[in-house]
Amino acid sequence: MTQIGTPTETAADLESQWASNPRWSGIRRDYTADDVIALRGPVQEEHTLARRGADRLWELIQQNEDPREWISALGALTGNQAVQQVRAGLKAIYLSGWQVAGDANLSGQTYPDQSLYPANSVPAVVRRINNALMRAGQIEFTEESTTRDWMVPIVADAEAGFGGPLNAYELMTQMIGAGAAGVHWEDQLASEKKCGHMGGKVLVPTGQHIRTLNAARLAADVAGIPSIVIARTDSLAANLITSDHDERDKPFITGERTEEGFYRVRNGLDAVLARGHAYAEYADLLWVESAEPDLELAKAFAESIHAKHPGKKLAYNCSPSFNWKRHLDDDQIAKFQRELSAMGYAFQFITLAGFHSLNYGMFELALDYRDRQMSAYVDLQEAEFAAEDRGYTATKHQREVGTGYFDRVSTALNPESSTLALAGSTEEEQFAH
Repeated sequence: MTQIGTPTETAADLESQWASNPRWSGIRRDYTADDVIALRGPVQEEHTLARRGADRLWELIQQNEDPREWISALGALTGNQAVQQVRAGLKAIYLSGWQVAGDANLSGQTYPDQSLYPANSVPAVVRRINNALMRAGQIEFTEESTTRDWMVPIVADAEAGFGGPLNAYELMTQMIGAGAAGVHWEDQLASEKKCGHMGGKVLVPTGQHIRTLNAARLAADVAGIPSIVIARTDSLAANLITSDHDERDKPFITGERTEEGFYRVRNGLDAVLARGHAYAEYADLLWVESAEPDLELAKAFAESIHAKHPGKKLAYNCSPSFNWKRHLDDDQIAKFQRELSAMGYAFQFITLAGFHSLNYGMFELALDYRDRQMSAYVDLQEAEFAAEDRGYTATKHQREVGTGYFDRVSTALNPESSTLALAGSTEEEQFAH
């Protein structure tokens, strides 16, 4: 007799999917379908947003055969920033661990990007962003003015996994529960993790990072979600590694040791290529963290990977840590992403866009307000009014956060309600143009 609640998918079903579905072409798992089924338990929870996002993200990154097309994303720090990005037409959201460390973590602290915040902070922001996007969709639907699919895929930062494979497995499970479409993992030592543009980075052995990628994939398989797994290597600049036992790492180890017991390594392109090839079978996208916008490096990496793994999609961090105009002129900057796309860099993102736009925008307003008082704020308001022709709606801030939606809830419960919030509000009277 079948146990009530027991999922019906079998190990044989999974094996058949892995073998026949193009989604899994070129993907390797170092565990079995029997392992996945055994770990699912008697009841399998549905993860609608994660599944929907993963399917959509995979579809999008497969569609960039035209070098003029790629998936652009900006790092969002808040739910409202994500809403504005989607309203402006972006097709994906990037969630940076750096930004979560700096201003959006569950400890309520301001941290540098060194994995100092609670490990569930990024899943919490994923959930916050999804909630904001869902509310925006509800508002439009209630107004019978739905204009877009608000639930765009979110690619989230798992950093170095906050520990070993078990930590990575649990973090990936939380990311899926929060509705992330894709998650990226870097090959640094979690306890010494640094921003890719800091010094002092310590690599883990190649095989250890493969176990992290396997743990992420296993968590996704157990959840039944085709999550996008992104492997990042910091080997272009890192000069330390925890161990010399992995044969793939030995060509780069100098033999010197540090007082912490780490081994010194030679970094650079050869190390990047060795790790990129090792990770390619375990990841859906590959990412090399670099110190500057370097098309030659991007090309060398893409050509080497594609010679052995044709069609493997790549990701590129168009980082705010680069001083772009020091390295490129205006024409080179204008065509930079198009040239990356032609090489197979299907997902391109600006990690800290939310942090910089938030801080610069508020500084400019505060500076102007200090000197010109209300005239400064009215200039901002007039700029918002002018942006309405291009689709901007947050001028009406009460409506933007769902006041009308909850008025609809009120009238569903009491059609004669006399306490509706928007009726008679200053926004309704003064912003109806």
